[in-house]
Amino acid sequence: MQSQNRFFDDMARVASGAMGALGGMRGEIEARFRDQLERVLAGMDLVDREEFEAVKAMAARAREEQEVLLRRVEALEARLAALEEAAQPTPTSSIS
Repeated sequence: MQSQNRFFDDMARVASGAMGALGGMRGEIEARFRDQLERVLAGMDLVDREEFEAVKAMAARAREEQEVLLRRVEALEARLAALEEAAQPTPTSSIS
């Protein structure tokens, strides 16, 4: 009976050691994968989040300014059309 318990204890130690080794291998594989992924991403010339957000804000500001300028141009065109219409001589009907 003693030898059977010892056998199971040894098997439990072997299984525990194997699980520890597998866990270590998993960590090593994850670290290598992460390093490789970082190298690939670094070579892709991607922008970071801060740069993207800054450019996004600049584009939104530019869009707002463009809309304001468009409204001003439309108002000026309307005033110009009104001035041109007022400056045109009115046709007079000549009764002879």
